[in-house]
Amino acid sequence: MFKIRTKSRGSFKNFEEFFRRVRDRKYLEGLNKFGEAGVSALANATPIDSGETAISWGYHIEEIPNGYKIVWTNSHVNDGQVIAVLLQYGHGTGTGGYVQGLDYINPAMHGIFEQIAEDAWREVTR
Repeated sequence: MFKIRTKSRGSFKNFEEFFRRVRDRKYLEGLNKFGEAGVSALANATPIDSGETAISWGYHIEEIPNGYKIVWTNSHVNDGQVIAVLLQYGHGTGTGGYVQGLDYINPAMHGIFEQIAEDAWREVTR
């Protein structure tokens, strides 16, 4: 059997306040801001043929056991295949050919993810 003891000095006021705001759902507004920014970045970066894939981006926020997560979605589907995924990773054609994918999602979201991390760190340390 192990016993763990900890000692601390100082105040946990900022830490406790941060978790109170998380528990009280105060961060949903910020998550919505990032959700919308991600939709815009993805729409602007999506290769355009008809434009349908670019305008089909959306997002929703899910509560998970230890917080929340943003889920970006694309509703442009053809024959059961999400076109945004086919554009990203490539796909075979009906005639035996192959269309090379184009990594457009990761570069589009890079700045959004950096801003989320920066804002989260600022919140935790304020």
